[in-house]
Amino acid sequence: MNAPTLPRLDLLSVVSRAVPRYTSYPTAPHFSEAVGAKTYASWLDTVRTVGEPISLYLHIPFCRSICTYCGCTTKATRKDGPLRDYAETLHAEIALVAEHMGPAEVSHLHWGGGTPNILPADCLERLVDDLKTRFRFRSDMEHAIELDPRHVTREGAELLARIGVNRASLGIQTLNLKVQLAIGRIQPLQVVRGSFAALRNAGITQINADLMYGLPFQSEADVVVTAKEIAQLAPSRIALFGYAHVPWMKSHQRLIADDSLPGTAERLSQAKAARAALRDEGYAEIGIDHFALPSDPLAVAAAEGTLKRNFQGYTDDHATSLIGLGASSISRTPFGYAQNAADTRSWSRAIAEKHVPIVRGKALEGDDQLRTAVITSLLCNFSVDLDQLACEHGSDPTTFDDDLASLEMFVRAGWLTITGRRVEITQHKIELARVIAAQFDRYLTQAGRHSFAV
Repeated sequence: MNAPTLPRLDLLSVVSRAVPRYTSYPTAPHFSEAVGAKTYASWLDTVRTVGEPISLYLHIPFCRSICTYCGCTTKATRKDGPLRDYAETLHAEIALVAEHMGPAEVSHLHWGGGTPNILPADCLERLVDDLKTRFRFRSDMEHAIELDPRHVTREGAELLARIGVNRASLGIQTLNLKVQLAIGRIQPLQVVRGSFAALRNAGITQINADLMYGLPFQSEADVVVTAKEIAQLAPSRIALFGYAHVPWMKSHQRLIADDSLPGTAERLSQAKAARAALRDEGYAEIGIDHFALPSDPLAVAAAEGTLKRNFQGYTDDHATSLIGLGASSISRTPFGYAQNAADTRSWSRAIAEKHVPIVRGKALEGDDQLRTAVITSLLCNFSVDLDQLACEHGSDPTTFDDDLASLEMFVRAGWLTITGRRVEITQHKIELARVIAAQFDRYLTQAGRHSFAV
């Protein structure tokens, strides 16, 4: 009997699939109310007894205005009052978490948003002082913050340096004026240059730049020009993300007309052209969407095979627990994920009632940790040794036999090789990594809507 004929794969149709970004596994659509405040508190108590370093993430869900492309949990405020109120509640949450964590050692501290640098100066200083009092900052701790270049000033940069920030990430996205108008974020090149200069003059030399492709009215030429202009400013790292159009999740994205967006073929060509431009400028390619100067710790981790992935994307952070603070923030522990209430009122009310503001999460069970390792390896290395990982997790490697069978069409296309149970993506690595990882996701068909693979 002849073997069944498998359909011929077309790259464009494959990368048009909606798959997770896999900054966590299981992914957020599979979180539920089964994990609440009591469960999370018990996880924190256990983490404390282990005594390993942790990472802290503080979410500041405020901006001065909302960009139409934004996928973050944030809201606009022109006044400082809501910011000060939020900071006061953050102090209370820090105290609650510290009761369970004790004076844990902190290896990474990251501020995200929103726009964290619109917090009043005294609020930022008091929050860092509070964290220093309740936790132990390592002398080599990475202290990073996400910044809007439009709100970076000389005084603000000096403040950040004073509170210990040593890495800043600038949200640039594009330098094309037409595209900027379409996404509601006007920031000319001179504004971006000024933010780089302010940070460097303050002594913050580790600077990341975030760029995007697939934005409304964006062309391949636009993406390349932006990539080259930003590379001339020599940021330590550059992230190149595809715009995720998810208006069913982010209602303000409905302001972006579908017919203004590049199609799949255009997105694919934009991504390829931008990657080539950044490589030409001397940047090492890291995983599916990051670049770094060869001397940067991220590039070193990639070269040494120690690259990791978390909610901020690729990282050299090896802490097994990332504790999220602030509305909507997600925590990761060896036992599972837990997410704070997303709206600030519910978050504040829970804290006022003296319990951690967790509303949902996902306990790790079954082979979740094993599959996390598989997906991480594919996204970081474009290969995975299933036998080795199964052995490390005390599992039977035959658990992957069905997953391997699902990859046969990619093997026949010449894009993938399977030797025993070692899988390697050999062609179209960047485009296929999330798609191949999704073949090992046992939750994928259960719930959730996701963005395109490219």
